[in-house]
Order: sequence, then C-alpha cells, then structure tokens
Amino acid sequence: MTYEAATLYRRFPTRASLVTEAFAEQLARCVAILDAALEDPDPWRGFCSVIEKVCAMQATDRGLTAAFLSQFPEAVDYERARTHAENSLARLVQRAKDGGQLRDDFDPADVTLLLLANSGIVGDSHQVSLAASRRLVAYLLQSFRAGHHEALPPPPPLALHHIHRPPPRR
Repeated sequence: MTYEAATLYRRFPTRASLVTEAFAEQLARCVAILDAALEDPDPWRGFCSVIEKVCAMQATDRGLTAAFLSQFPEAVDYERARTHAENSLARLVQRAKDGGQLRDDFDPADVTLLLLANSGIVGDSHQVSLAASRRLVAYLLQSFRAGHHEALPPPPPLALHHIHRPPPRR
C-alpha cells in the first residue's frame, strides 16, 4: 500500500496519528498471536509459536515499536495491552510447565531477555536479520525445554515494559 503525501496527510494529519495507527496494528497482531497460542491444545507448540512469531516480527520491523513507545507513550492504551500480554504470557508459560515441556526454572522474565537479545540482531537485509533471529530462537527454545538439569541464576526483575524503556541517565 503506497500513499502520496497529500493522501497520507489527509488520513494522518500528524506524525503521532500515523505512528499510532501503525503501532496499534502491530500491538493487535501480538495480542492475537498470544491468544491463539493459549487456544492451542499443545502448550509447548503454543509457547514456541509465540516466541517464533514475535521474534520474527521484531527482526523485520526495526525501530517502529521503540520509536513509538519513546515518543508517543499515551497515543494508545499501551498499559492495558501490555498487562494483557504479560498475563497471557504467564499463563502460557505455566501451561507449558504443567505439561512437563518447559523447564521448571523458566520465568516469564526470560522472554524479556530473549526479546532484548533478539532486538540486537541487525543484518544487511530483512532476510539476514530474520535468519539470524530464527537461529537464536531455535537455540534458546532448545534450552528452554524441560530436561535440562543445571540450575540457572535467578531471573532478573524484568517485564515487557523494560524492553523499550530508555536507559537511566547518570
């Protein structure tokens, strides 16, 4: 879909309205991915699906979410959607643990770590970024699977809202 400048300005009179519309669609896709995963009768497949799809989105859609959250935090009901996502993710994690497929010491904060690591992948093209993201995700999903017996350090106090928060100023 391409717009000429005049059409774009008629539809989105401000930069904030354009970014809000784009981010609202992306946020809705993430929530739909989580909701579909919770409906999957196989908890591990649902868990893996969320990780794979969200990381793929992140690898191919550079900067939009970070720019939006840092410049337009009140433009959409981000807090409500983030809370829904964190609650859904916690339920998904617990389902996979209860099914014996996810290691017992896995914590939802580990997903935040994964997303932070995945956000650092930058390739020469979307294809390279996506391929690198898929490789990272495959490695990590294998390590998340139940059956690993070496204890991990305790999880950090991270939640989804830590992903796009600017670093503290000194």
